[in-house]
Amino acid sequence: MDNFWVAAVWSLIPTIVVLGLLIYMLRGIIHMDRNERRTYSKVEAEERAKRGLPPKPPAVTR
Repeated sequence: MDNFWVAAVWSLIPTIVVLGLLIYMLRGIIHMDRNERRTYSKVEAEERAKRGLPPKPPAVTR
């Protein structure tokens, strides 16, 4: 019975490691996207101010 639990643990380790890597990568992608959108909004606001245009209206969220 001991070998069964050892085999079960060893068979789950690769799945858990791959899941951890996937979560880490997705988290990084989401953070990069959020930062990029924030930076783009700042640049757009600066350019609109330079040209004397009114600020962009806030986006409607559902």
